[in-house]
Amino acid sequence: MQRNERFDSADRIIKIGFWVNAILMVFKLSAGYWGRSDAVFADGIESACDFVAIFATMMALKLGRQPFDANHPYGHGRAESLAALLISLVIFVTGGWILFESVVTIMAGVFRTPGWIAVVAAFITIIIKEWLHRISRKTGEKLESPALLAIAKDHRKDAITSVATLIGVAGAFFGLGIMDPLAAGLTSLFILHIGYQTFMEAAHDLMDGSAPADFIDALQQLAESVERVEHVHEIRARRSGQYMIVDLKLEMDPEMTVKQSHDIATEVKKLIFDHYPGVGDVMIHINPHEEEHEDLIRL
Repeated sequence: MQRNERFDSADRIIKIGFWVNAILMVFKLSAGYWGRSDAVFADGIESACDFVAIFATMMALKLGRQPFDANHPYGHGRAESLAALLISLVIFVTGGWILFESVVTIMAGVFRTPGWIAVVAAFITIIIKEWLHRISRKTGEKLESPALLAIAKDHRKDAITSVATLIGVAGAFFGLGIMDPLAAGLTSLFILHIGYQTFMEAAHDLMDGSAPADFIDALQQLAESVERVEHVHEIRARRSGQYMIVDLKLEMDPEMTVKQSHDIATEVKKLIFDHYPGVGDVMIHINPHEEEHEDLIRL
C-alpha cells in the first residue's frame, strides 16, 4: 500500500467516526435532557469530548502525512502518537467527570425516572459504537496507526459505557432510580482503564519503546536470508506514526568491496520494504564478520 493510500484509508475511517459521533452527541444530549436521564446526558457530554479528540486526530493525520524535511528528518509521524496521548487525557477527564457526577447524585439521594427515549438512545449507541470500533480497529491494525487504534479503543469505550448506561436507564425506567447514577459511576471505571491503556501505549511510542519481539525476530530471519549476509549483529526499531523506523547492523565478509556491501545492503532494504509496508525507513550499518570491532554508542 502506497503512502497516500495509507493516509487516505485512515482519513476515511476517522471522518466516518467524526460525523457519526456528531449525530450521536446531539441525539444523546437531547435524549438525556428530555428523557430525564443523568447517565444518557453524561454519555452525550462524553461524545462531545470525543468530538474534540477525533478532530485532533484528523489534524494529526494531516500533519503526519507530510514528508520529512530539514527540521524533521524522520518525518512527522509522531504527531499521531501525540494525538493518541491527547485522546487518553480526554478519556481520563471524561471518566473522572462522570464518576464525580454519579457520586454526587447518589449522595444526594434524589433520583428521577427516565423516559423511554433515554432507553432507546443507549441501545442505539451500543450498536453504532461497536460497529465503529470494529471498522476502526481493522483499519488501524492494517495500517499500524496508533492514532486510529486509539480512536478504535475510544469507540469501544463508548460501547461499553452505553451497555452500562442501558442497564442503569432500564432499571430506573422500571422504578429503581438509583441504578441510573450507579451505572454511570461503574462505567467511569471502565473509561479510566481504557484511558490508562491508551496513555501507556502513546507514551511507549513517544519514548522510543522497543518494537514487538516477534517483529524483530522476523526482521533478523529476513535479513539473514540474503546471500552473503553472514549475521545480523543488532536490530533496533521504533515507531513513528504509522511507520516503523529500523536500524540494522549486518556482518559481512571484510574482504568485500564497498560497492558489493552496499548492493547487498540495498537488497536487504528492498526485501524488508516488500514484506513490511509499515516500515518507513531502514538504516543499515555494516561490520566485518568474525573480526573484533567496537560499536561506539553514548546512549
